[in-house]
Amino acid sequence: MRFEHLGAEPRIHPDAVIAPTAVISGDVRIGADCQVLHGAVLTSEGGPLTLGAHVIVMENALVRATSTHAVHIGDHTLVGPMASVSGATIGEEVFLATGTRVFNGARIGARSEVRINAVVHLRTVLPERSVVPIGWVAVGDPALILPAERHEEIWATQQELDFPGYVFGLDRETPDLMTQLTERYARSLARHEDDRRLD
Repeated sequence: MRFEHLGAEPRIHPDAVIAPTAVISGDVRIGADCQVLHGAVLTSEGGPLTLGAHVIVMENALVRATSTHAVHIGDHTLVGPMASVSGATIGEEVFLATGTRVFNGARIGARSEVRINAVVHLRTVLPERSVVPIGWVAVGDPALILPAERHEEIWATQQELDFPGYVFGLDRETPDLMTQLTERYARSLARHEDDRRLD
């Protein structure tokens, strides 16, 4: 399914193959010989989302660009089933395994591997040929790559990266943070009310 969102229509190379149950919404450009499988969602919430050539986005993966964080995925990259990429830059020949999560402002260098259920946190930079092991977390710039059980170390770095401020423009210490966050985010997402289905 293809949708016009905020006046932008997806641009899909004629050699790309898009499953009939995939959702492509807004300012999305899909390069030659890409494969977007069933249930995948590629959505531009105001910023551009670009797939290079020969990119595979597998079942039920989510790739989301925001108005402040574009997405670029380089050639010959695989985004695994149930993976999530939000507002990040992914180099060429990168493997994002099943269930990986890549957050806003992250940059993953070429020929890197983010293995099953691993996380690359917001504003984290991985150099070329990095490996994030199964279930581990990469956080910071330069990136620390730590197992999940080292939560206190991850949190110390993650807190400095300021998720609510960086993504939503809200101070973490706001007394009604979740009230303001959800109301602001809901207003932004409500812009889909005027989307137009193209197929």
